[in-house]
Amino acid sequence: MSVNERIIELRHTLKLSQRAFAKAVYVSNGYLAGIELGHNEVKDRLIHLISSAFSVNKHWLLTGEGRMFNSTSEEKLEKVTSLFNELYPEFQDFVLRQIDELIELQNVKQEK
Repeated sequence: MSVNERIIELRHTLKLSQRAFAKAVYVSNGYLAGIELGHNEVKDRLIHLISSAFSVNKHWLLTGEGRMFNSTSEEKLEKVTSLFNELYPEFQDFVLRQIDELIELQNVKQEK
């Protein structure tokens, strides 16, 4: 399966029209139709836009290997919880303090 075909598969998975998909990635309907028909080459810029707009795994989009979408927040939380539980209690406390500091930094950044 080509990159062009994976873009069609992705669009169908997302249940989006060509128009809605094209709008989300800032390309014209005609350009997207050309991609899907195999007339237009898929450029790196489009790969980046698709990946950013829909949280698509770039590796999957380019090769067909791996998952279609990047990890969800739920999967990330499960991984963090598993790793956190492996830490000694004093390291767990350290991690919690670091998270508190990151939240403070984020709040300061949002205020600017």
